[in-house]
Amino acid sequence: MRDGDRTVMTMANDFEGAPKEFAVVIPVPTFLARDQIHVGDKALVDHLDAYSAPRLVEYFDANPCERRMFDSMMPFAAARAPAAQAKDAASLAKALGVTIEATYTVGEYDILILSAQQSAGLEAWLRQNGYRIPAGASEVIGTYLKQNMRFFVAKVNLAEQARLGFSYLRPLQVAYESPKFMLPIRLGMVNAAGPQELFVYALTRNGRVETTNYRTVKLPTDMDLPVYLKHSGEFASFYKAMFARQVENQDGRAVFLEYAWDMRWCDPCAADPLSGDELRQLGVFWIDGGESRPPNVLLSRLHVRYDNAHFPEDLVFQETGDRSNFQGRYVLRHAWTGGDTCSAAAEYRRAVDDRRAREAAGLASLTGWNVADIRKKMGGAVPVRAEPAWWERLWKK
Repeated sequence: MRDGDRTVMTMANDFEGAPKEFAVVIPVPTFLARDQIHVGDKALVDHLDAYSAPRLVEYFDANPCERRMFDSMMPFAAARAPAAQAKDAASLAKALGVTIEATYTVGEYDILILSAQQSAGLEAWLRQNGYRIPAGASEVIGTYLKQNMRFFVAKVNLAEQARLGFSYLRPLQVAYESPKFMLPIRLGMVNAAGPQELFVYALTRNGRVETTNYRTVKLPTDMDLPVYLKHSGEFASFYKAMFARQVENQDGRAVFLEYAWDMRWCDPCAADPLSGDELRQLGVFWIDGGESRPPNVLLSRLHVRYDNAHFPEDLVFQETGDRSNFQGRYVLRHAWTGGDTCSAAAEYRRAVDDRRAREAAGLASLTGWNVADIRKKMGGAVPVRAEPAWWERLWKK
């Protein structure tokens, strides 16, 4: 957290080995009294990571013969943080602007009472959770949302949820006042076995944060990518390769902006925004922990891979007046696979072939992967479902 000359630094470290062997040496710009040092909560850093994580956005092509369409969004953490991803149903719902206001078990049914900010988010959440929603439902759902109505949802209980436990070292926190807005990295490179990976989450009041002594570069965003990257582990592999490629393109001397957003709203959030109490624990002193109003806080997420050869100086930051929003966002477009025949369908299938070629070339350019290998993973032509028999369409819901 940085505001004026006030800084609260929360340091969470990845560490391999026995806890008794763990140590950090961190230069600070001023004397620290005992009450300026605190042991923090790792969950707060995980929450920041999940909230600002690069995400995949999915769109589903409409039947070109009927001109219907719906879309859904899925948040994905970057390569480093599967544990930081929101696992429970409530978090996944809120990522789409959906609130699970109550849950009940009545006989053999699990029942949810839902509210939502927008119809597309609610429709997407229902689809992701196995509910079949008819095409065109968004408009109807939207009329109910405008009336502030809730939704009663029920399904048969098939399995129980299990909780996971984690073992970790809690982060250290220090609070101080100094005109120096910097992060010491050079000392940590002394005993480093190769390049180090650093994520900086900066909470500010006025504008996003950038480095003054190195280039601050925005990562590529809003790229159309092949849908196979949705598969387990593929997005993480893509993001690692893409980031390595960008580091190489900048000669290993840049700091990358992955996210910058006003925390008073989302479009949508990859995870729940931090509460006022959570932000205060991270040092945001200008808000009340229990206040219900959205906090005036801008989050900047910076990612840097550094070594002695390319980062000879500590990182020096400044808070800018730039409040423009930015996020790493990558798009998957699912092709329509229906069997309907019309002139628009034939034209659509030709357009999909062209789109898939562009997606393969774009992924190869971003990562350096072999385009032939990418096309092999993408498979051949988009499969076409056989047109259902006339009786199969009679009572379809």
